[in-house]
Amino acid sequence: MAYSRQKIFNVIMFFIMSILSVVFLAPLFIVLMNSFKGNLFIADAPFVFPSKETFVSFNNYLNGLSKTGFIKSFGWSLFITVFSVLVIIIGTSMTAWYITRIKNKLTKFLYYLFAFSMIVPFQMVMFPMSKMANILNLDNPVGIIVIYLGFGAGLSVFTFSGFIKSIPADIEESALLDGCKPLQTFFMVVFPILKPTAISVAILNAMWIWNDYLLPYLVIGSKYRTIPIAIQYLKGGYGSIDMGAMMAMLVLAIVPIVIFYLVCQKYIIKGVIEGAVKF
Repeated sequence: MAYSRQKIFNVIMFFIMSILSVVFLAPLFIVLMNSFKGNLFIADAPFVFPSKETFVSFNNYLNGLSKTGFIKSFGWSLFITVFSVLVIIIGTSMTAWYITRIKNKLTKFLYYLFAFSMIVPFQMVMFPMSKMANILNLDNPVGIIVIYLGFGAGLSVFTFSGFIKSIPADIEESALLDGCKPLQTFFMVVFPILKPTAISVAILNAMWIWNDYLLPYLVIGSKYRTIPIAIQYLKGGYGSIDMGAMMAMLVLAIVPIVIFYLVCQKYIIKGVIEGAVKF
């Protein structure tokens, strides 16, 4: 009887998960499908498969590449995303290691400060932040990396701290007795153990930074166009939008981050679960 109930439950969950998968994948499929159709047919029949009359081959992709300067924007997005993620991983993992191993009121206060930063809405700080970015000369591709470090530190420190608590301190003490300095202990002993959590943190931050529109728009503007900013320039005067080119550029913007996610997705659940330990 219990086996039958479990089997029924598994079947129900399978159908629910299948429906949810279709719901989440449908927008991606619609964007891909419309990237091969002309503007008129996208507006009139966005959910219809391309036919001989509506199919425009790769013209939308060629138009989008020429109008947006997509290659240059791709380079800026790649630069900002890669180096922001690297800085976040190294900086927050070292911070989490320190506040986890050094037990005092200051480190406990810092931990709760990082945790509190996760609940502060970006809209509350975006205008003062953009003003300070101009004053501190952070309104460039290198400066925005520092800003991303600040916004990404909360969740990353929280995740790393939980995982580090599960690492026996005896391992680090043995390394120190063998003559390792604190930095050597961290990078040679602790950081390799943090690999699952580091990858999950990298995936979450990479997806956020790659797709982010508002922060680059406020800080670096149109001088250094990232992909989300460049795509907005397909909007013409009087509300006209080159929908075909926009759909094509959205596909090109989605593909790299989807590939990155598929390659590393097995580490997400593992890293988040192992990092979900109370302080």
